[in-house]
Amino acid sequence: MSAEIITFGCRLNAYESEAIRARAVAAGVRDAVILNTCAVTAEAVRQSRQAIRKARRSRPGATIIVTGCAAQIEPHTYSAMPEVDLVLGNAEKLDAGSYADLGAAERVRVNDIFSVGQLAPQFVNAFEGKARAFLQVQNGCDHRCTFCIIPYGRGNSRSVPIGAVIEEARQLVENGYGEIVLTGVDLTSYGAELPGSPTLGQLCRKILKFLPELRRLRLSSIDSIEFDPDLMRLIAEDERLAPHLHLSVQSGDDLILKRMKRRHSRRHTIEFCDKIRRERPEVCFGADLIAGFPTETEEMFENTMRLVDEAELSYLHVFPFSPRKGTPAARMPHVPNNVVRERASRLRSKGESALAKRLASLVGTTQLALAETEISGRTGCFAQVLFRQKATPGGVVRARIAGTTGSTLIAECI
Repeated sequence: MSAEIITFGCRLNAYESEAIRARAVAAGVRDAVILNTCAVTAEAVRQSRQAIRKARRSRPGATIIVTGCAAQIEPHTYSAMPEVDLVLGNAEKLDAGSYADLGAAERVRVNDIFSVGQLAPQFVNAFEGKARAFLQVQNGCDHRCTFCIIPYGRGNSRSVPIGAVIEEARQLVENGYGEIVLTGVDLTSYGAELPGSPTLGQLCRKILKFLPELRRLRLSSIDSIEFDPDLMRLIAEDERLAPHLHLSVQSGDDLILKRMKRRHSRRHTIEFCDKIRRERPEVCFGADLIAGFPTETEEMFENTMRLVDEAELSYLHVFPFSPRKGTPAARMPHVPNNVVRERASRLRSKGESALAKRLASLVGTTQLALAETEISGRTGCFAQVLFRQKATPGGVVRARIAGTTGSTLIAECI
């Protein structure tokens, strides 16, 4: 039985899981379960532990390998589990040598992630069961938001040189991927430490220039405060850059933003969205939002609720605040758990209504959709579409939007 990869968390983890798969196959790893964990919330860690126990029950003879951000940050949590055979850090998981002789490896191989100074391209050229491809161009983060543990799992910001990115993107296009999603921990900080300090906008412009056959380029989560002038011009000029931006907003209240140590204000988010919308009217915005951050009052929370309308956010990724040991926010006065859960529920309901409104506005229009299966796909603005006729997975379909379920578009292929 071949190695099974179980992925938690972000698109970057999804990308790295394919790199892990390639290394495991090359090393001849068999009858193993490799769990690529997430540490963004305590719930993510709990889910990974639950999955480890389930993997041991279902495959009692398999080698259980745990890696990813949670393994990097708290290796002791996983090494203390009798179900686990090997714990690998975030650098070690991409080292082919880690899989060469599993029996001889130390049980815990997790080194200082801040000692990693460069980001090598992984040259992942296929994504099992996926119609779109992820491409890592950046890793790590130099900022220290008070709630965030991820820099301690990913290290300092570092970027893949432009030439290597284009080479990997070319391989993906040649392998039939019509859409590429650029991924990173702090994507908009791309290039700051590279020679000449290229920006994310310059990288995107060169990808689109040298790969004219690429149908669509999409960005994963971005920090609007780092959005560079080249990127602003490109989203206005090139329709192949997807009109969908997912923003790391976190809150709609200025005092909470300061306590989070964020670098933007409420007004900045609204003005940023307005500016992009003037340049690209069909653009759609998503946002990460935290409900129940320490010291958040009902009035502060209502500021976040109103921001959804004022910035016209359509795709909300809502996180109930989760204290992470070692972060400043974990030591701040907490909002009661029941209030946190209630606010998160209200914010999710707000997001459902905002999405329904956005989708209703698309009825009667014609959209280009990437077919993910024979019967479903995604538009450029990331709306899910159900096709009334069968489509070819991986192809780009002209879809006339006939209706909506409130969360999904219904379309005729034309």
